[in-house]
Amino acid sequence: MDPQRQSSEGDDGGERGLLHSWGGYSYAVVPERLLLPRPVLQVALGAQHGVLLVEGGQVYSFGELPWKQTQVLRATQPTLENALSGQRVVGVAAGSFHSGVVTEDGGVHMWGDNAAGQCGLSGLSSVPNPTPVALLDPGGPGTVPVLELACGERHSLALSAQREVWAWGSGCQLGLSAPAFPVWKPQKVEQLAGRCVLQVACGASHSLALVRCVGAEGMQRPPVDKCNQCNQLLYTMTDKEDHVIISDSHYCPVGVEAREEPPPTQTLKTSPSEPILPSHSSSAPTPAPPTPEPPPGPVSDPRDSQKACLTNGVHPPSDSDPPPPPKAAAPAAVKSSPYPDEREVKEYLRKLSDASQAEAKMAAGALHALQPSSSGRSSSALNSLVASCASAVGERVASTYEALSLKRMMNFYLPARLEALGGAADGTAERVRREESVQAKKSSSTGDIHEEEAEGLRRRLSLPGLLSQGRYAVHLLSSSYGPLLSPRLLRKMGRSRTRGFALTPMGGGVPEDQEVFPTLHTEVWSWGHGEHGELGHGDNLARLQPLCIKSLNKKEVIRVAAGAHHSLALTAQSQVYSWGSNLCGQLGHMETPSTVPRLAKLSEGIRVWDVSAGERHTLLLADGDCIQPIIYYSGQQVKEGEDGGGLEEEEEHVGGYTQQPVLLPFCMNLGYVSSVVAGGSRCVALSDRNVMGLIASLHELASAERKFYCKLCDVKSQVIRPLLELECLSSALGPAVTELLQTLAGRFSLLAHLTGQHAASLTADLRRGRDVKSLLILDHASIFLDLYNDYCSAVGNFFVMGGFHALTKPSLDIFGKTPELLQRLLECNEENPATSDLLVALFYLPTQHLHEYGRLLLKLATCFEVSSSDYQKLQDSCSKFEALALQLKRKRKEAECTFHFWKSFPGKMTDSLRKPHRRLIYESSNKSLTVQNAGRFSVNWFILFNDSLVHAQFSTHHIFALATLWVEPTPDDDPGLQGLKVVAPEETLTLLASSSTEKSKWHRAINQAVDQALSGAGHDVGSSLSKSEPPISRTASYTFYKDGRLKDATYEGRWLAGKPHGRGILKWPDGRIYTGSFKNGLEDGFGEFVGPNKALGKDDIYQGYWKEGKMNGLGTYRYASGEVYDGNFQDGMRQGHGMLRSGKHNTSSPSVFIGQWLQDKKTGYGVFDDITKGEKYMGMWQDHQRQGMGVVVTQFGLYYEGVFKDNKMMGTGILLSEDDTTYEGEFSDDWTLSGKGVLTMPNGDYLEGSFSGEWGSGLKVTGSYFKPNLFDSDKDKNRAVKLGRLSVRAEEKWRAVFEECWSQLGCEAPGQGEHCKAWEAIAVALTSNRQQIQDSPDILSRSHSKTLEGLEVIPQHEGPITIERYHSIRLYLIKACDTPLHPLGRLVETLVAVYRMTYVGVGANRRLLPQAVNEIKSYLGRIFQIVRFLFPDLPEEGGLIPEPTESLGDNEQETSAETRTESPKPGRVVSSSALLLPVLLPRLYPPLFTLYALEKEKEDDMYWECVLRLNKQSDLALLAFLGVQQKFWPVSIPNALPAPGQKQPVISSTKDVCFASAVETLQQISTTFTPSDKLQVIQLTFEEITQEVQSLLRQDFLWSMDDLFPVFLYVVLRARIRNLGSEVSLIEDLMDPCVQHGEHGIMFTTLKACYYQIQHEKIT
Repeated sequence: MDPQRQSSEGDDGGERGLLHSWGGYSYAVVPERLLLPRPVLQVALGAQHGVLLVEGGQVYSFGELPWKQTQVLRATQPTLENALSGQRVVGVAAGSFHSGVVTEDGGVHMWGDNAAGQCGLSGLSSVPNPTPVALLDPGGPGTVPVLELACGERHSLALSAQREVWAWGSGCQLGLSAPAFPVWKPQKVEQLAGRCVLQVACGASHSLALVRCVGAEGMQRPPVDKCNQCNQLLYTMTDKEDHVIISDSHYCPVGVEAREEPPPTQTLKTSPSEPILPSHSSSAPTPAPPTPEPPPGPVSDPRDSQKACLTNGVHPPSDSDPPPPPKAAAPAAVKSSPYPDEREVKEYLRKLSDASQAEAKMAAGALHALQPSSSGRSSSALNSLVASCASAVGERVASTYEALSLKRMMNFYLPARLEALGGAADGTAERVRREESVQAKKSSSTGDIHEEEAEGLRRRLSLPGLLSQGRYAVHLLSSSYGPLLSPRLLRKMGRSRTRGFALTPMGGGVPEDQEVFPTLHTEVWSWGHGEHGELGHGDNLARLQPLCIKSLNKKEVIRVAAGAHHSLALTAQSQVYSWGSNLCGQLGHMETPSTVPRLAKLSEGIRVWDVSAGERHTLLLADGDCIQPIIYYSGQQVKEGEDGGGLEEEEEHVGGYTQQPVLLPFCMNLGYVSSVVAGGSRCVALSDRNVMGLIASLHELASAERKFYCKLCDVKSQVIRPLLELECLSSALGPAVTELLQTLAGRFSLLAHLTGQHAASLTADLRRGRDVKSLLILDHASIFLDLYNDYCSAVGNFFVMGGFHALTKPSLDIFGKTPELLQRLLECNEENPATSDLLVALFYLPTQHLHEYGRLLLKLATCFEVSSSDYQKLQDSCSKFEALALQLKRKRKEAECTFHFWKSFPGKMTDSLRKPHRRLIYESSNKSLTVQNAGRFSVNWFILFNDSLVHAQFSTHHIFALATLWVEPTPDDDPGLQGLKVVAPEETLTLLASSSTEKSKWHRAINQAVDQALSGAGHDVGSSLSKSEPPISRTASYTFYKDGRLKDATYEGRWLAGKPHGRGILKWPDGRIYTGSFKNGLEDGFGEFVGPNKALGKDDIYQGYWKEGKMNGLGTYRYASGEVYDGNFQDGMRQGHGMLRSGKHNTSSPSVFIGQWLQDKKTGYGVFDDITKGEKYMGMWQDHQRQGMGVVVTQFGLYYEGVFKDNKMMGTGILLSEDDTTYEGEFSDDWTLSGKGVLTMPNGDYLEGSFSGEWGSGLKVTGSYFKPNLFDSDKDKNRAVKLGRLSVRAEEKWRAVFEECWSQLGCEAPGQGEHCKAWEAIAVALTSNRQQIQDSPDILSRSHSKTLEGLEVIPQHEGPITIERYHSIRLYLIKACDTPLHPLGRLVETLVAVYRMTYVGVGANRRLLPQAVNEIKSYLGRIFQIVRFLFPDLPEEGGLIPEPTESLGDNEQETSAETRTESPKPGRVVSSSALLLPVLLPRLYPPLFTLYALEKEKEDDMYWECVLRLNKQSDLALLAFLGVQQKFWPVSIPNALPAPGQKQPVISSTKDVCFASAVETLQQISTTFTPSDKLQVIQLTFEEITQEVQSLLRQDFLWSMDDLFPVFLYVVLRARIRNLGSEVSLIEDLMDPCVQHGEHGIMFTTLKACYYQIQHEKIT
């Protein structure tokens, strides 16, 4: 506890929570003080007793306690309730004769009289001690925690933590649809379920609830269609020919409490029927007699009929029973009744239906009786209609609302109403008018409500939920229905023609943090008995269900209180509304009728902030002139000599009660009162002494805030709203300034709203804790600061644009020539002030309140130790508010200077330069700044605003935005020149200052303004006088205006010294957009460009690298035509290696080109796949045409190689068809033979001579025919055509790809450059690519990032190569080739792409096999050249690396390890295939192997047929057939070895058992890629065979080829390898040359021999 909270245990019982009690009011009454050991936190009073809560959570009772079993029934001294020991109580409540408490954990304990079940404990008539009562939610988990309790005479209400109301006890004031009373167990009040209830209060027989309005955010409650009491529809929709009526005006049958024990015979409970529009129901046609005659139908108990004053008509059905059929009632009884029977009602309804009288309606069998409207009802009907539609129907019928025309709805409602007034129902209206006076006491004459309602309509400018836009509804409302409203209402709202501003913010705007700031959007709901009008609905009827008091909507009620038969509502504006019984003047006013809420009469300047109501009196706690609170009393006066106990019952002599609230003279002696409580006939006040000034300071803060809020509300209602409603407003101000005024009004409203919320929160704190820690202004200071800042900007903007002066004339209509109203609001006594100055002062008034905050927070801080955290917090907040106050003062000054500047500025420019947010900082009218080398007569005027520097000349001016302005002093070449260099994106000016002080002044001013403009103008110019230079690199937006490439383009992004530099977006007006990196004002680095193609209506898109404003480097260009180019660019053109895809597979001409480009054209080697024709060209190009040597293959198996010219086959060539028919000779066009040539048939016959014609469509031949096999055999040796002579050499292919890789390594040509620089280039490439990829992490897999991390270490690349270094190089290459971010990896990836592009699809032609193999070999050689460049000490192809003395065996490369023959010293042969094939071949394997399979197809088919045949035999048969020696026949028998004669029969039938492991090993040859891996598999197979034979013979064994070959042949057959021929050819072609003569070479030869043996095997 902090030192001020400690209560001294002396005679006075402490400084806080002092309790004073007195009985009523008379001149001599003196409050007595109850002494208690601890400070009192809360008091509750019943009829004759009270309950106290003291610090520490203990509870005391005092007064008459008849339920206690002790002898003493009247406790003069408070007695402790011991039953609650161990519980920490946080709230107490007292009903007339029972009490209740709420504990810290949300539990409820009740005790006292329980005759009506008000203690919630069944079976007991009274409960002597506090006993727990549980609120059980049937669907929920366990008990419901409670926040607050309220007790009445015979009922209790609890407010749960979910903000729902629970009730128990007896009477209709419970709001429950209970079949019988008492209700022993707490039940939820369903009507309020889902709404957020803020507070509950209980009168003797009525209940009140303060409910948060359902804002625009929608209500979180289940949609209820039917009333859960009478099962009628809550909303009805009546469909007419041209309109729909939606009504929510259903209310339950009301007025009677359910009987204690209903007898079975009872079928009807009588009650008057609720009129449709609740807030304005008028009296019955005839005054209701005190005791009405018995109604038709059985009435079970005379008490019931006494209670139920039937005001009109028909009986609604009871809650539980269906209505009896009309015939069931005795006919005589019906006729003798003065009320119309059902038939008459139906008849009446029929008559009215043409006039569409909506108040008569039948729903679900319950008939609501009609009552003719009283006069003057139209306006309230309209209001009620609109309000009720909006609030209740809400979301559920929003769509229907959109559909129907509001206008029709209105036209439908109002004329009908007026017609009804005119003469329907035989002049009832006239009669009602006569009898209004008689009824004045008992029922509302609605005329009196008009005032309230009209005010309501004017304030209800934005209706929540009506249509979807509030303002639209208002326009309709105020413009279209003017003629239909009452004249009085029209006068009130006549001025607001079509302008509707929601001046009360509806949610949003202010951070109405639901938990932090108390809400001001509230409604008051009431239910229960209403004989005295205590429900506030304008009548004396009872209500079984909670019902909203419409007239208190928008009144910002923050607290409700209920006396025995009257009710009070306290608003945020410190006003008190009261209604109900006024027999003793307890309402604080003498107006009648008292059935609707009216303001209590209090003198000007009295602001009430706490209210309480007793049996016949009211206590008000208010702010007076000084800080100390004052107490007002209204109600029953106490006679001298009585101590407040036995007031005479019906004592109504004048003077026996107050006419309006009276100030209690002794209140100043009580100290600082924090709350007042009234109950029974007693009054209690809780007060504090002023401990160290803290209490006084808290009271002063709250009081100042309440006063300020009232002031703001006055300004809003008396100045702002009338101004906005002026018709001539927009013509006087112009649209732009009118909008500024609307913004200003909106911000003012938000500010007022926040102040109101804050005032309510401070008031609540005074009542509760009186502690600094709960002050919202400390924790949420930023909300206040931001709002004040925004508001001040809005005032400044309006001021700068001359808004206040423009208002002078229109405001004459409102304020007249002498604006006393403004002077009064400003409290200024000046003589003849100008209206505009008063308005300026008035709108700047709120900013002065910041000083007040600062002063009061400082005052609070002085109450604490300087070292304490509270002091620190208060001090910080204080300085924040003071700083803002200074800043806003400076802002105001700036606005004033700017306004006066515009007044003196030449007119033409003003219009274009004057902007609301623009403020003047400095200007050179004193010639302090001129342009260098300006002419003698030129005028150069520089004006520095907070957003731009303006250079004005005679009639032109140029604006430089500050965000893109760089300023620096000119270099001091000439000390006499005071120059400043100003750099803007498109020009550079040198300005001369008149003196060095002017120079530094301008330099500093511009730099500060630039800095502020960049930091988002959060602070004000001049706030820091430091010479902070704005950053030279910054983010800004700029539109270019000078002619050139960038004219009218807008750039947004990073800048450096006047040029775009860094990331940014450049947009041209024609739709071109570049997004990416810039350097020195040009596109440079990675970027994306989108350019619309108008002809095709689509965009060209480029993504890739740029240099100096042009595409340069790798990129992808997607053309609008559908073509996509992927590859290299240079100077904005396609150059280098690239791939162009045209069309999709299903479009007109799909094709793909991959190859070399030069200056946007195909030039060099390239592959072109024409998918439509099914042809693929591989050869040389020039200027988009095939030119030079090339090869064409088609999908039909044709193969051509030869010379091309001008895109045609022209010159020498060779053409082969699928069946090996060959032509070798001259061509003149595609597939067209022309000239000499030789045509060879598949069987070897050939024609020699002149050919002409197209291949495949009849050739003309002049020449000789030869059949060579008739002559000697050496001729046909020459005839075999050698392919590949006329195709492009492998080394010539894909040069651009390799050149690109070399250039990435920093070499101009292959091998020319320094390898150190190459390594640097690799490191740069890796890091920059990696950075770019990190921006889009989805591309990067985990393993990929690991690879990258491994590559960032540069391996040792100099010094002699040892085996270990050789291995590390090999591993590095594997990693490098694994990621496309590494130049080598990129090279490999591109080569794989081009290789597949060449040899897949149509390119899978067997005649291309030799070229495919050569291409791989050339890749190896060329990549090896790069590797040797990076690792210069690596020996060349075939060189040796010496082995260390102890042999390092390497699994993969054991093959090439030993070359014993050549050198005595063992070593490792370096070869490109050993290093690079493992990386390259696995990726190229599929297309390559396909070519082998096609080439070897015939041989493989013969071999396979043979394999299938031979494999049908059993193991022994096959071994015997192949001639394997018997000793190698493996036989496994589980038992001991039997005699040799018995072996055969056991094993003869088995298959696939012999040499199974060797067979399995050999099968793996198909799963490996590189020749070395395949040779390894063969070697392992031999080892497996040897092992098995050795285990069989049980001795070491050396093979001879004669023994080995048949066994190996057996294994090959059993392995059943489908494409063995292809495997053999592949190994042979790509085998490392140094292996051919070693062990692997011999084994491979053996396998090859097996293959040929199997092909030619004959079965004998």
